[in-house]
This record gives sequence, C-alpha cells and structure tokens, in this order.
Amino acid sequence: MKRLIIFAFCWLACSAWGEAEVQLNKVEVATDLPTLARGAETVMTVCNGCHSLKYIHFRELAKLGVEKDKVDGWRGSNPMGTAIASQMPADAAAASFGKAPPDLSLMAKAREGEANYIYSYLLGYYTAPDGTTGNHYYPPTKMPDVLAVAGVTDPAQLAELNKKAREVTSFLVWAADPHAQERKSLGLYVLGYLLVFTTMMYFLKGRIWATLEKV
Repeated sequence: MKRLIIFAFCWLACSAWGEAEVQLNKVEVATDLPTLARGAETVMTVCNGCHSLKYIHFRELAKLGVEKDKVDGWRGSNPMGTAIASQMPADAAAASFGKAPPDLSLMAKAREGEANYIYSYLLGYYTAPDGTTGNHYYPPTKMPDVLAVAGVTDPAQLAELNKKAREVTSFLVWAADPHAQERKSLGLYVLGYLLVFTTMMYFLKGRIWATLEKV
C-alpha cells in the first residue's frame, strides 16, 4: 500500500510538471544562403564574444555569402581554414559565468526540440517584477538577453526580433550539419540514376528473355 501511495504521488508530480512546462514555439528553418549569411553575421557579432563554433571554419562563412571584408575582420591574422574560437578566453568566461559558455557548433542537435528550442530560447527572455531578466525556457541561464527581447511590446520591433531569431536559428541548424543540403541534392541525383538504371535493366532483361525463348 505504501508503494502504491508513493507511485501515485510521483505520477501526480510528473503530471503537474508536464502541465507547467512551457511549450516551445515552432520555427520554419530557412536554408537559403542570404538568410544563413544574416544569421552568421548576428552570431559572429553578438554571440561569438562568449561562444565558439569549433567545428566551423572562416572559409565556410565566406561560402555562405558573408562579405569577405567581414570575414577578414573576424578572423584577423588567422588563416581562412581556422576554426572559429570564442573571443573571450575560457578562464575569463568561467570567472564571469561560473563556467565557459558552450560551443554552438552542435547546439541545434544538443537540446530536445532542436531548432524550436533555440528559437524559443532566444525569444524567451522577460523582465521580472524585481527588474531582473529571466528566461521562460531555461530559467537557470546566465546568458544575457542578447537580442534585447525582454520588455519589447511594439509589434514592428517584435516582428524584427522574430526574424533575427529565425535567422540565427537557421544558421545554427546549418552549423550542426553544414553538408545536409549537399547530401540531399546528391541523394536526388542518386535516386534518379537508380531509376534510369533500373528501367534500362528491366527492358534489357525483357530483350534477353525474348531472345532465349526463340532458341
């Protein structure tokens, strides 16, 4: 009986937690180069101060269509093939935030909800009654409100922030798998080739069997 009571209590607690959990906003991830380039620029100018992108190189930003002058400004004297490191040293970041901010290369795959989580997180900041800033989707966050979302009520401003959050999200989804679109395109070519090859083999088989039946 005691076990049954404990089980019922746990079930009720889990149900209450599930009901209290904030639902993620849905985002349509873009794959066009202009959107990805804009997202890359926001990440490099706003997020790279604390976060690294260790699996992405500067030359890949140039391939997205980011202006070469901007890429050169970000990389400094580093070669184009250099991985993108955080501008803040790890020890300084740990001193400021308690631990070094996470690398963003695989962030779109690291969280449940993936793109929807990143998008919701960026737009989830609010100003509490005591004046402090919090985040609906990750309350223990120490990251500041980088898009300055908290307190914005103007529809035009909100639309612009939604657009910027979508661009950043799309770029981070791309960063987690830069060759996804290439694989999809290659897959279509491969399927087309197999379709043509299978059709040719089918008619060739028919001709061979027709010849054998005459023998």
